[in-house]
Amino acid sequence: MLKRIKSWVPDVRSLLLAAAGGVLLVLAFPDFEFWYLAWVALVPLLAAVDREKESSRRAFTAGWIFGLVFFFGTCWWLTFAPITYAGFPPVVAYFLLLIVCMIVGIFPGIFAAIMAFLLRRFGAVAMLAAPFVWVFTEFLRYWLTGNNWNAIGYSQAFSANIALASYGGVFLTALPVLGFQTIVTTYLLGGFSKQGLSDDESTEDLDTPVSHGRVLRFYLRLAGWIALALLFTTIARDFPLPRAPKGDLSRVVAIQPNVPMSGLTYENWQELRERHVRMAEAELAKLATDNRELTTVIFPESPMNFMYESDRETREFIDGFARRNNVSVLFNSAEPNHADGKFFNSAVLVGPQGGEVAQYDKIYLVPFGEFVPEPLASVVPAFVGSFSQGQDYDLLPIGKGKAGVMICFESHFGQLGREYVRGGADVLIEMTNDGYLGPTPVLRQHLANAVFRAVETNRPVLRVTNVGITAYIDERGEVRDPAPVYQEDTRVWTFATSDGSQTFYVKYGDWFGWFCTIVTIGLMIMGFWRSIGSARRR
Repeated sequence: MLKRIKSWVPDVRSLLLAAAGGVLLVLAFPDFEFWYLAWVALVPLLAAVDREKESSRRAFTAGWIFGLVFFFGTCWWLTFAPITYAGFPPVVAYFLLLIVCMIVGIFPGIFAAIMAFLLRRFGAVAMLAAPFVWVFTEFLRYWLTGNNWNAIGYSQAFSANIALASYGGVFLTALPVLGFQTIVTTYLLGGFSKQGLSDDESTEDLDTPVSHGRVLRFYLRLAGWIALALLFTTIARDFPLPRAPKGDLSRVVAIQPNVPMSGLTYENWQELRERHVRMAEAELAKLATDNRELTTVIFPESPMNFMYESDRETREFIDGFARRNNVSVLFNSAEPNHADGKFFNSAVLVGPQGGEVAQYDKIYLVPFGEFVPEPLASVVPAFVGSFSQGQDYDLLPIGKGKAGVMICFESHFGQLGREYVRGGADVLIEMTNDGYLGPTPVLRQHLANAVFRAVETNRPVLRVTNVGITAYIDERGEVRDPAPVYQEDTRVWTFATSDGSQTFYVKYGDWFGWFCTIVTIGLMIMGFWRSIGSARRR
């Protein structure tokens, strides 16, 4: 048994290298946002894999340690709600998070195991397959777990590299990041020559002192790759992205009410509801009264739990506000599903004359928050509720345009934005509430999701939040007019109708993820075939 356990344990240096790589990747994400560290974070991990390449088990463990450090370091904010609102002892909350990270860390472990196998079968040059294998494992995580939070491409949301998202989403955005450090690692480990630092294929002893000239040439090559990476990040913003012609303008008033997350009495709820209206009417008073019916007031997702159809008082309150100001109102509401007796998490649009005009029911529900996946539904309760899943990609008429709505977690899914734009959306609207997770890195991490959706679809994203970050994100991913977090604030924005043009990503989706899957499986088949051939020759 002990021998079997030891077969999974890398040496200390490999473990330290893997952990160091995980730390570097943590620093590339919010709240640190040293995005350029993502360009080197995998170098220590790849070095550890090279050290352990004779054993895919030990390489797996090194990758798993990398993933454990990374996911724990970037998602520690998941403990905020259990500790603050559910009364979990911090030790328990962090222990549960550790278990989750141990599970998700399996995917970097799979990456490392595959790379070790390829290095054994094809030699050091197999290191060049690392970008494709890494994207494959992120793609696999997406399909098996239903999310791909903090995929390495998301580290580039606030850098120039975001431009590539228009062509291949978050997976293609990762390619230059992964490709650069893979080439650097290959040079460092001697993958382009037998000696690493040597320019020829000589077989002189590796312990022979290396001449200053060869060292200088090596570092010049390395500097060249770094310069190339920096050049790419400088000019990437100027990639020829398609631009939809500007059409008729529509106007929205975004409300960031900063509703507290707990302790809401009925009296508090009424006062906060009035606060929404006062904030909106203060902005409406500044606007011209002509064509007021083309203005839409947007309330964010919040803990106030509007129930438009079921609550007559709420319905009359919102209808009265809309008629009094001659505006439409878009808000989050729990709407009944008469088929199963549950509720939808919905976005409801009320028209200027009062009454519901349109409704979108949330499709991508939060696992273990809004629903429990099968087959666990009968034994594991949902922490927040058990909602029905929406089925239709309904567009809502906002002014003269059409909008696709993303409710909170849904901004993580590029597929949703694609379906909206393919259906004719002129703009994407995100309604969210990150207040349950506190003033933590989740605010910027969640914002990064919306940035990608804007660039992928070439449509602006109007992000309306309870506590922040409320912002207008343009088609090139620029975050404009952000509201300060954890403060009451309002914003007035306009957006234009488009001509219906579609980006490469909208047309073809996650094609690069599928491409990397094919490449990885193909290389593994070739590796197994080579293993069989070697065994026969023996």
